[in-house]
Amino acid sequence: MIEDRHILLAHGNGGRLMRELIEAVFLHHLGNRYLDAEADAAAVPIAGRELVLSTDAFTVQPLEFPGGDIGALAVNGTVNDLAVAGAIPHYLTLSAIIEEGLETAQLERIVASMARAARAAGAAVVAGDTKVVRRGEGGGLYLITTGVGLRSHGALPGLAQVRAGDRILVSGPVGDHGIAVLLAREEFGLSGDLESDCANVLGLAQALLALPGLRFMRDPTRGGLATAAHEICRATGLGIRLDQSAIPIRPAVRSVCDMLGYDPLYLACEGRIVAVVAEHAARDALAAWRDLPEGREARVIGAVTKASPSVTLQTDLGGERLLEELEDDPLPRIC
Repeated sequence: MIEDRHILLAHGNGGRLMRELIEAVFLHHLGNRYLDAEADAAAVPIAGRELVLSTDAFTVQPLEFPGGDIGALAVNGTVNDLAVAGAIPHYLTLSAIIEEGLETAQLERIVASMARAARAAGAAVVAGDTKVVRRGEGGGLYLITTGVGLRSHGALPGLAQVRAGDRILVSGPVGDHGIAVLLAREEFGLSGDLESDCANVLGLAQALLALPGLRFMRDPTRGGLATAAHEICRATGLGIRLDQSAIPIRPAVRSVCDMLGYDPLYLACEGRIVAVVAEHAARDALAAWRDLPEGREARVIGAVTKASPSVTLQTDLGGERLLEELEDDPLPRIC
């Protein structure tokens, strides 16, 4: 049972309130052996193969932002959920909820961007639906995408494989998407040329799948790196210790966060992977990522510990602080 009598924006932020909503309402009524609240994709057996399914909705505002738009975001977000589950994406479906008054030229740009992103991932949009709502009843355009992919039975990264002593890697700087969208809104009198990291992570995921020490992968979207770390703790009962000095954050992201009081570790990424690998595999995993253009800034940022299930940040000054589970939504309609 959820405590709040009405839905809040924070119920969609990826943190505690969203988890409680999913568990108390959706899992309570829809739960089955394939539905996992901690996973962004589900694997189901079909004719001797493992079919992987993922679905997502996208409500970002503005619809176009430096480095991407809602169309590319929808395709890449769905492809990435399949990729970190060890699958190769093949097919996508699309539902478009369009608000009356949206410029057709903008809609065409967004759909063309979606087509480019699908081609880049080797996937095709094979079914869809459109609905138009009255002016003032939508946010311009909402997109819902479902992805279908296949994986071999040997490619099974999952939270159950995580062990104390494992190392945590991130494939590139965190917080780019969240701050790029914030700047595109032209709020707070701020502007800049920072671009979203919106991209598919298929190459990064495939580079690690061949490693015997791979434990788990996650794309840190809503709630960012900190929320991904909390998911690991909650599912395994283990602790996570992150090294602040090792976490890649662009100076522009850090500056905006310092001015406005945001923590970049909680901001959405849309083209990064957080991976957990065995200690002996960390060097090879890092090298595999850095061999790719999209992984040149990859870093080992922490470790899984035997401590209680909490996320601890070792600060630049040598101290420690707990990273609490996300409560309020720092940047709504970010993805």
